[in-house]
Amino acid sequence: MGLLEILVIEAHDLPCHDLLHKMDPYVVVRYKGQERKTSVARKLKLQSGLYCIGQGGNPKWNEKLRLRAEYPGSGSDYKLNLRIMDKDTFSSDDFIGEATIYVEDLLALGVENGSYEMRTTKYKVEGFDGTYCGDIKVGVKFISQGATKEDDEEFGGWKDSYDD
Repeated sequence: MGLLEILVIEAHDLPCHDLLHKMDPYVVVRYKGQERKTSVARKLKLQSGLYCIGQGGNPKWNEKLRLRAEYPGSGSDYKLNLRIMDKDTFSSDDFIGEATIYVEDLLALGVENGSYEMRTTKYKVEGFDGTYCGDIKVGVKFISQGATKEDDEEFGGWKDSYDD
């Protein structure tokens, strides 16, 4: 048992589904019945110091999400699913695309070493029909049950700010 920590950094080249304004994307992270969401990427600070509403197809989140994980655990489905959605005010949110990260090796190495971290990597985002819909940059870390008390206390949070 331990913590699976997912650092959702940014996405690139996402297709825009909104006709009148830029998208307001967020990411839903799912793993074995658990779900966490990033905040909605609404504002983007421009070099001029002004803000642009809606980050469009190149959003930045820089958020850390935590889920419980165990290895070997029950079942053999060690897939981390990242679904990118566009927040809509007056209708249901739009599906943009999703990426899958296989974490079985990460968990095995984390159990063996106490913790293990996959380098921050770009993953291909695909639509329902498997077509390319951009990329998402994510880092993943597993901290075994020997995690510090501080890590256990922070587990319930939805996000932590993270700067590279």
